[in-house]
Amino acid sequence: MNNPKHAKFTVLPPEEVGDPNLFQQLLKLETVPVPEHLQPNHPGFSDEDLSVERYSSRAFHQLEAERLWTKAWQMVCREEDIQKPGDHVVYDIVNTSIIVMRGQDHAIRGFHNSCLHRGRALRMSSGAVNQLRCPYHGFAWDLQGELKTMPTTWDFKHLKPCDQKLPQVKVETWAGFVFINPDLDAPSLREHLDVLPEHFKDYNFEHSVSIAHVQRRMACNWKVAQEAFMESMHTRATHPQIMTFTGDIDSQYDMYGDNISRSVTPMAVTSSNLKDVEEALILQDILDESGRMAESDSSKHVLPEGMTTRQYIGELNRKIFAEAAGVDLSHATLAELQDAILYSVFPNTQVWAGYFGNIVYRAIPDGDNHEACLFDVWLLGRYPAGTQCPPGAKLNRLPDDLEFSAAAELGALGPVFDQDMSNLDAMTKGLKASKKGAVSLASYQESRIRHHHLTLDKYLGLAK
Repeated sequence: MNNPKHAKFTVLPPEEVGDPNLFQQLLKLETVPVPEHLQPNHPGFSDEDLSVERYSSRAFHQLEAERLWTKAWQMVCREEDIQKPGDHVVYDIVNTSIIVMRGQDHAIRGFHNSCLHRGRALRMSSGAVNQLRCPYHGFAWDLQGELKTMPTTWDFKHLKPCDQKLPQVKVETWAGFVFINPDLDAPSLREHLDVLPEHFKDYNFEHSVSIAHVQRRMACNWKVAQEAFMESMHTRATHPQIMTFTGDIDSQYDMYGDNISRSVTPMAVTSSNLKDVEEALILQDILDESGRMAESDSSKHVLPEGMTTRQYIGELNRKIFAEAAGVDLSHATLAELQDAILYSVFPNTQVWAGYFGNIVYRAIPDGDNHEACLFDVWLLGRYPAGTQCPPGAKLNRLPDDLEFSAAAELGALGPVFDQDMSNLDAMTKGLKASKKGAVSLASYQESRIRHHHLTLDKYLGLAK
């Protein structure tokens, strides 16, 4: 077999390539039963342009602040981030601040982060406390939000302690994720998630734990950051180094109800942008460049005669992932062991499905600034069944002048994220400078973005 370092291949003209049926063809080669939920589910949409004001307008941001963030389910943290009573995360969304806390009874609650006396924020950062005490005058509440201490009670006879319980938001969990919704009348999280729990039921997420959590401020609207991960057609221009093992323009796109969408990008196969790529090069690159496989050192592996890289990587992942989690994965498809199966949960969270290599993205506005956002990346691992969940990874908040590649815990993924992020500042500049005043979406490959905006319009009262 030729040395992959000297391998050559052909790059095809971009207008001539792409096969959205490739994933279904690969499923026909599986040797185990294929889950029904991997079948395509695409409703089809119109091709109307989207106004750039959806990203660049202060008025649109204010409409979202009023009608979206006050009504939608939002992922705040992982359960392992708040394991003990008093552990809490401060979640700031535009002008709202919520304390998500583990109570003495181990229940998770969300409190509006405002003292009922003079309104000072009770907590300025996440951490661990034995009570919620306002540093200004000393009013204090227990971990369940009941008033505990009121100074100079003789001067507050007009306030009944039983009426001074901290106001709460709705809090529910799924697969180790903690969600909040400020709207007490909102439908349940389970209803919001639609098909997601059923699609994820075999992936052992109940024994998942964050092994990395990196956050960085980006100079773009939150939707710009969110949409960078809603399609794979940007790979040729933005991530050319991964095309040898990524079926980018061969991805499948699916939608379920208003809140869930999915892209499925086959891995360990060559992009339709290329041809004549040797299997040895595919194997080398997916191990060295992917950042999601069970092994990351290609020097330890030689492809057996007669075996494809897709088969080899799938079986390698099956063995190592099963050992790590202490579960039997003999039933798992090659697709669920390696492909990029990425789900979006409206409005701002995306989770990779499968038995391991799960990445989570979240984009939220940076305070009240509609031209900046905080972008989070989590990597999830598994811990063996029957053992206690270990502590989650500590947040690594990168300074604005450091790239994701500075976060060593992201490994090979860091430089890939940097390639994505290199577009975002320029998106802000270009959207504001647009003479056209609109963006045009691909009918199929960017349909997850279309789906996202259709649901957004329903929240904002703009649906036609």
